[in-house]
Amino acid sequence: MAIDPGLRRLALGTLLAAFAGNSAPDWAGALLAEGLAGHTLFGTNVTDADQVVRLTASLRSARADALIAIDEEGGDVTRLAHRTGSPYPGNAALGAVDDPELTRGVYAAIGADLAAAGINLDLAPTVDVNTAEDNPVIGTRSFGAQPALVARHAAAAIEGLQSTGVAACAKHFPGHGATTTDSHLALPTVDVPMKILRERDLPPFAAAIAAGARSIMTAHIRVPALTGDAPATFSRAALHDLLRREYGFEGAIVTDALEMRGALGAAGGIGAAAVSALAAGADLLCIGARVDHELVDQVAAEIVAGVSDGRLARRRLEDAAKRTAQLAAWTHHPPRQSAHDAGLAHDAGLGYVAARRAVRVEGSLADLTDPLVVQLASGHSIAEGRVPWGLAPHLNGTESVTVVAADTSAERLAERAGARPIVVVGRHTHRSESARALISALAARHTVAVVEMGWPSMWRPAGARAFLITYGASHANGRAAAEALGLVR
Repeated sequence: MAIDPGLRRLALGTLLAAFAGNSAPDWAGALLAEGLAGHTLFGTNVTDADQVVRLTASLRSARADALIAIDEEGGDVTRLAHRTGSPYPGNAALGAVDDPELTRGVYAAIGADLAAAGINLDLAPTVDVNTAEDNPVIGTRSFGAQPALVARHAAAAIEGLQSTGVAACAKHFPGHGATTTDSHLALPTVDVPMKILRERDLPPFAAAIAAGARSIMTAHIRVPALTGDAPATFSRAALHDLLRREYGFEGAIVTDALEMRGALGAAGGIGAAAVSALAAGADLLCIGARVDHELVDQVAAEIVAGVSDGRLARRRLEDAAKRTAQLAAWTHHPPRQSAHDAGLAHDAGLGYVAARRAVRVEGSLADLTDPLVVQLASGHSIAEGRVPWGLAPHLNGTESVTVVAADTSAERLAERAGARPIVVVGRHTHRSESARALISALAARHTVAVVEMGWPSMWRPAGARAFLITYGASHANGRAAAEALGLVR
């Protein structure tokens, strides 16, 4: 059966594709000319600033108002600076400082970087309230664990980012902060009554809407009281009844990547997931990172089939394509930036200033001259990717080693340090039994300071001279820690 070209164009108008490499393949531009909403860029698409400008210009040559999206959160999630680490601290550090004007300025600076690169949709900020200390996917991406704190910084971030003409996307609705499962890997469940959801998780989204967020991203999480057995991405009660009707959101509803297990496992395939998300009320569908021409064609064909067999109303598809087009139109004719925001956006060192302000020191940093710096090897979430972190790039000749906690003994490190103190650098150290044991054993016999660059917990090693918290592991956070220790080159 021949595909209705009008339906195919509508279907393409709801899709964010992606491609591999630092230049766009011919099909990427051809699909934009056919009506594809746009593309998402990942770290694999980025080598340097000039290359990104050329890449986005080539995409826009196919259609000037194409959406070109990226996950640029600052902190631990960066694509533009994935080779070095971000020059901006992430949300946890900004929340720790708790200066909304600073948050507004940092996001204006991020927006200015994106606008200069030709990117018009930032899949940020994360506005989840991180109430689960062991949350494996949000953590330092969150402004904090208190709804009011997260809400005021969500608003400031959106205002700063959108002052540059880059659309914001507040995520992950209705709130991913209470999970201990990564939705990239499985479907998390937040089993709380609606009263708790309204008091704890939803206030930042209300603040984002009030601040004029152009888009909101769905979470692949199950909230039985709201979504039943389905993830929020496929829940009409969550997207239409709650977000559209009750909260009055008129912008574009964007899905998290449909290739993620939290969505894929529930739907049985990316094409079926696309139909379910659109039927629930989503407008712009992130297919994922592993995308080619064939996959886009398959997803578009499944959407068309969904209209034909009654799974998806044509009117709903038309509405989704219209809202996505309105988002693109806003970025094509953005509001004029205020002189105040322009000044903030062009303060190149603002991220480093913010990171310094976020550093918290418990104990004393005295008598830590010429230490041995021991960095504990750490994994990373799929959202973060493999991005450099730590103090090594900033050190003034101080010896630094990276070790696996489970494979290293306190005796061996103490012998290597000799009379020198030891500074242990880690991320989410409290989550690793071997890391806790190693640090405790060192602190019992040696002068030790600990630098925590992940989400901080209540755990503190007995006997440690100092415990320094950065609230993130970006390049800016690492420099701020090295400065606090007097180790900067």
